[in-house]
Amino acid sequence: MTQLTEQYTLEILHLDEYLIFVHKQAGLLVHPSWITPPGEVTLVGLLKEQFPDETIHTVHRLDKATSGVMVFARNKEVAQALQQKFRDRQVSKTYLCVVRGWTEAEGTIDYALKPVYDKFADPLANPDKAPKDAVTHFRQLGCVELPIPVGKYPVARYSVVEVKPETGRKHQIRRHMKHIFHPLVGDTNHGEGRHNRLFRETFGCYRLLLMAIRLELTHPVTERPLSITAHPGEQINQLFAQLGWSGLIEKEYGESMQ
Repeated sequence: MTQLTEQYTLEILHLDEYLIFVHKQAGLLVHPSWITPPGEVTLVGLLKEQFPDETIHTVHRLDKATSGVMVFARNKEVAQALQQKFRDRQVSKTYLCVVRGWTEAEGTIDYALKPVYDKFADPLANPDKAPKDAVTHFRQLGCVELPIPVGKYPVARYSVVEVKPETGRKHQIRRHMKHIFHPLVGDTNHGEGRHNRLFRETFGCYRLLLMAIRLELTHPVTERPLSITAHPGEQINQLFAQLGWSGLIEKEYGESMQ
């Protein structure tokens, strides 16, 4: 079931009487923003076109630059129940990202993060709020060394990493990976320009390499376990093939990713 608007596609991963799981594309806003041009396509707008007689409720967010699985509720009560599940950390979120350098095989980043202050969106907010607990688990799935000099180094090294945030702070994965000196490729805020430029010039990759590939939760109404996955897509397939990671996603996550 799809709906095309300009270059964006609404891909529905799971649909029932209460929930809609979709695959958000990189570069697509979830909601209209006061800083974007009028009429810009948004994920909520695409959902309204698909379900014109319903009020679709947002439960959580993904950044514009991030792609992957999102869940929406089809009534207010279900939305409130789902939001509570997110607050109670009863939703398991799995991401893939590509980072600079070779990470450790696995690890946990337990590093409190200050709330991100946006003086334009919320000018009355306190910019000096205390840091909040933030925990991220990661596992390296592969690494590569490219014979391309970057700065003072004769080669460039990268890792593909599975990331499972335990908490949900703004830009948590980006900030945590930067904290351990492995910033995400394509991150213009917390990344490193030389590596972003390498991926643009060598691979034609202009996007943030952060993909939400799986959400796991108990259905708030039926109480059945749900595990909804989204393959990152053909562009990522081609990039991973160039980096020597062909078939990695299918190997790690099985038939649901084919």
